[in-house]
Amino acid sequence: MNFSQRLRSIQRKNQSLLCIGLDTDINKLPESLFAYGDPIYEFNRRIIDATRDLVCAYKLNLAFYEATGEHGWYTVHQTLARIPEEIITIGDAKRGDIGNSSAMYAKLLADDYEFAATTVNPYMGEDSVKPFLKNAHQGAFILAVTSNPGARDFQYLKVKGHPLYEQVIRRVKVWNTRKNCGLVVGATRPRELRRIRTLAPEMPLLIPGIGAQGGDLRSAVRFGCDARGEMAVINASRSILYASTGDDFAEAARREAESLRAQINALREKQFGPWAKRRKLSRPG
Repeated sequence: MNFSQRLRSIQRKNQSLLCIGLDTDINKLPESLFAYGDPIYEFNRRIIDATRDLVCAYKLNLAFYEATGEHGWYTVHQTLARIPEEIITIGDAKRGDIGNSSAMYAKLLADDYEFAATTVNPYMGEDSVKPFLKNAHQGAFILAVTSNPGARDFQYLKVKGHPLYEQVIRRVKVWNTRKNCGLVVGATRPRELRRIRTLAPEMPLLIPGIGAQGGDLRSAVRFGCDARGEMAVINASRSILYASTGDDFAEAARREAESLRAQINALREKQFGPWAKRRKLSRPG
């Protein structure tokens, strides 16, 4: 099963496009968790146990783990071991370097951690991305249009009459021989999201920026999904993780995740038709 098939399969099983970003900030944890040897893992464990039936993916922004030093690597391993195997795990590392360096990054993220997918910066070209695409069952979400203010410094520069991000997408489509490429498109860029889905009608799209960043959910669903109402991975982090600052944080996270999944599915139903009908269109692929 290639990466795109794996993603479609879990989206159908859990009836969910929701990805929870485990961007766990040690400064925001309830005081009671510091009684545990690894408070970040204890927080993640409870979030995962409370939401595992509501999501298609979990995304770990590795900066939050690397910042805690050596122990952060252990926390990543423990967190990944807690996530059910069929759920997509995304290592949000935004790696991308010359070929031999990228090969080492891919070895860590894909072979050691065994993330189902990683985020990759394509600025250095094909040889910086290829090591993340060697296994068909593991994917790479390649930066296309990001939601940060500095995105316009480079991503919108015109190259042969088209913005640079469109040139990136055209190259990614060439690299996608194993059906394991995806694109990162910020939810705060609905017009660009619509254009990108036109350029890449079947490719998985990782869409951060819903929730605390203020991305438009309706546009994320309408323009992020493929023709079957699938293949959008809609990420929310802080709005779910910190729905409560008390010891009931896991219960609050579940309520917020349930609500967001329900909103997404209602929008899918309106735009793409009944879930059961979509499932009968074709096999995952």
